[in-house]
Formats: sequence, structure tokens, C-alpha cells
Amino acid sequence: PFLPDFYKKKKGAAFQTQFSFLIQRFEQLRSLDLGAASQRTVVSDFIFEKNKLFACLNLTDLELETYNRYYNFFRDQLPTPDLVIYLQASTDVLKKRLKKKNAPGEKAINEDYLDEVVKAYEHFFFHYTSSDLLIINTSEIDFVDRNEDLQELLRKVSEPIKGTQYFLALGNQEAASA
Repeated sequence: PFLPDFYKKKKGAAFQTQFSFLIQRFEQLRSLDLGAASQRTVVSDFIFEKNKLFACLNLTDLELETYNRYYNFFRDQLPTPDLVIYLQASTDVLKKRLKKKNAPGEKAINEDYLDEVVKAYEHFFFHYTSSDLLIINTSEIDFVDRNEDLQELLRKVSEPIKGTQYFLALGNQEAASA
């Protein structure tokens, strides 16, 4: 509910937005009841740690101090994923995708901020060791409009993934020659 004010850069909206997302994501993951004995398979479009990346970009030091106290408390109560898939893309590609998505508030996202987000994700995943990780540079891959890219990815994720692995859709000649 705070995103419109955040996009308008209203004072205090960044903290309200980040804290709201923190609680929402915690509640979503906590409601899954994924204890150590659970055999459930869960697919999510986020990892809890993602919220902290945005908090570091958007909050003041004082706000971040408060945010981190709750983040650490919540994080300790959540399971670590078995596999994380990082869909990486360049700033230019992300700008095109945002334009195509045409979400009302996201029109206010500028290129400098998008660059910061890309760098934060790259830094985070360069150091990520909490679980197995598949990195997919999606700058030349289109899972939405090219079914063959999606099928290659589905084949890849059906194989065991250990440690950090990278995926390149070989059927895409533009991506294969890059």
C-alpha cells in the first residue's frame, strides 16, 4: 500500500514500504510451515534476503538499523531454500521490460536506481553460498515469448544442480555467440 508514495519519493515512504514488504514476505514464508521434516516442494518468486537488498538501497542508516533488527529476527525463523534461481539481466533489458510491463508506479524508476539494483543483486549473488544457485543471464533469453528458451530452462532445472551453476540457452543464436 505504500508503493505509490515511495515512487513519488514522499518522506518516510521508503521505510514504510520496506517494512511492509518485510512483514508480508515473512508472513508468506512462515505460513508455509516448512519445518525440517517437511517434504513439500515450494516454488517462490523471491527469497527473503531480497528485501534487505532494497532496504540497503532505500533507507537511511537510522531506518536501516531498525529494519535490520526485525529482519534478523524474522530471518532466523525461516528455512533456507534448497535451490535459488537468479534471473540476471542488464539495466537496458530491465528498462525495456519495465516499459513493456507498463505498471503505473514503475514509470518513475530511473536508470540510475535500476543500475544500483542490478549492482546490488550481482554483489549479493556473487557472494551467495546459503544454498545451491543457478544463475541465468536473461538479457538474451525470453521465457515469455520464446517457448524454446523456457523448455531449455525446464530441462536444466530438472537435472541436479549443486553449488553455483550458470545457464545459457544454446538454441538462441544471439545468446550463443555472445
